[in-house]
Amino acid sequence: MQARQALDLLSLQEKYQKSQLSPTELIESLYPDITGIDAEGVWTYLVPKMNLLNRADELETLDVEDRQSLPLWGVPFSVKDCIDIADLPTSCACDRFTYTAKATNPVVQALLDAGGILVGKTNLDQFATGVVGVRTDFGIPRNPFNADYIPGGSSSGAAVSVARQFVSFAIGTDTGGSGRVPAALNNLVGLKPTRGLLSTRHTIPACRTLDCVSIFALNVADAAEVFEVAKGFDPLDPFSRPAPSAEADKSVDAFTFGVPAEEYLQFHGNQDVEARFREAIARLIDLGGTCKTIDYAPLLEATNLLFKGTWIAERYASVGRFVEENPEAVHPAVRTAVLNSKSLSAVQVFEDQYKLASIRRAIAPMWEEIDVLIVPTIGTAYTIAEVEANPVDLNLKLGYYTNFVNLLDLAAIAVPNGFQSNGVPCGISLIGRAFSEPYLIQLGAKFTN
Repeated sequence: MQARQALDLLSLQEKYQKSQLSPTELIESLYPDITGIDAEGVWTYLVPKMNLLNRADELETLDVEDRQSLPLWGVPFSVKDCIDIADLPTSCACDRFTYTAKATNPVVQALLDAGGILVGKTNLDQFATGVVGVRTDFGIPRNPFNADYIPGGSSSGAAVSVARQFVSFAIGTDTGGSGRVPAALNNLVGLKPTRGLLSTRHTIPACRTLDCVSIFALNVADAAEVFEVAKGFDPLDPFSRPAPSAEADKSVDAFTFGVPAEEYLQFHGNQDVEARFREAIARLIDLGGTCKTIDYAPLLEATNLLFKGTWIAERYASVGRFVEENPEAVHPAVRTAVLNSKSLSAVQVFEDQYKLASIRRAIAPMWEEIDVLIVPTIGTAYTIAEVEANPVDLNLKLGYYTNFVNLLDLAAIAVPNGFQSNGVPCGISLIGRAFSEPYLIQLGAKFTN
């Protein structure tokens, strides 16, 4: 992958402070890249260059004190195109669905208010259905490390926009892994906060009771800084939750981490990903961790509920009428998933709710024994051709280590973990109880530094 100007927050802010770069100069230098061949499939909407320059000029006219009060002054970012931004199109990667938004999601507004520069809206699996990143009307974003491979989804364009360093960070969403699978495949940090900490108001939901707004960043520190700006209780979002009062920080100098028992580790024949995961375990032990195997069966049972259970009906509640009225406008795999859910009964929904409650109770003792759960973010990587030939089964396999997290009200951060021999990155996910973001961020930073 071609090296581009360093856009991590520390590098960018240092250049600004030393007057080595201005927001206007940054936009001028970035624009050939964000409109070039490497950007094919990344954008569903790109802010016109003149608008970006006007935004840069607006920021540059602020006095020094006002600039210093804006933590993201002059920082470029992108937003997944299932999230509304007033006066811009929202497409959900379905051309016929496109409308002009009347309001702005509160997370995006907070980032703009903090001085960020919105560069564009990014591609995704249609209606955020899938973790492969190839189900779209706007072209497939190519994996920056090996163009034969999928970028991961559903937040495909968001992840690639950061990996290509078109932007410093990106806002995506995560229902069953959409903020973590693309992070693994693009060598990024993907922070999936506790449900409700980032407002999902003015988004097109995939599963409204489970959806999270997620963050893609080049490193853990950047993800943490963006998270601090973006979070906040939204009284107009019925699923928003305030963060509890901060507890005393747990030490990451000595910790116990769980890993799935050997019979549950699935790499689908990928020896590279398996080797990198075992190396990660060894590194965590070297960093002061004690490894404990856990029974993954309850978590796997929860994973199977997301796409094989009744939560898929939430996708019909969101966009089912549109899909029924415009079946030819929707990707076949997405159309099938949405329309098949219409036959589910209320009785089945309640039965799955009971089952999930039992699983939550069953795993409660696990959190008394471990501080954090460590899993591969993905067990293997697939080519675009492989996914197009087998869209359903491979999508399910990619969610093996991710689908249970929101169902069980957990927090997670995906971090890079080396590369495969084909050049495609690997990753691990650190998973903790709800509201454990500060701890996960500390441990993720320790692992990646």
